Amino acid sequence: MRIRDAVPEDASAACEVMRRSITELCAPDHGNDPVILGRWLSNKAPEIFRSWIRPGNSILVAVDDHRILGVGCVNDDGEITLNYVSPDARFSGISTTLLAALEKRAVEHGNTMCRLESTETARRFYRARGYSEDGPAGLKFGTSSGYPMSRRVK
Repeated sequence: MRIRDAVPEDASAACEVMRRSITELCAPDHGNDPVILGRWLSNKAPEIFRSWIRPGNSILVAVDDHRILGVGCVNDDGEITLNYVSPDARFSGISTTLLAALEKRAVEHGNTMCRLESTETARRFYRARGYSEDGPAGLKFGTSSGYPMSRRVK
């Protein structure tokens, strides 16, 4: 498995990973509510993904045998806005490797802190990697999750 910068041609496969990750792995967050799922999935479309590949964003993909298994994004301010893994690759270390690459990219852009908004599903994952909660959960996409978290990086 390797981590590389996303290219526009990755859009369809990357969106499939994100959509499956949300639908299949994040049920504690969306409760299979079609309205919440619809809001959350609405921007996980190839044309929107391609628009995210721009200066100020680092979109990375985890690739194994030419298959995209993970998608992450960190902006130049150190905010991690995406970190999704394919359900087929859950618990294989891809999310951890992708998170490390996102943090490294944040440091390369001069950041000493990474911030993110975690789902209920990923909350334990981020805590185990040194992230602390910075406040109460918000209402992201109509869910009761959306935990602001941060960690010092170097």
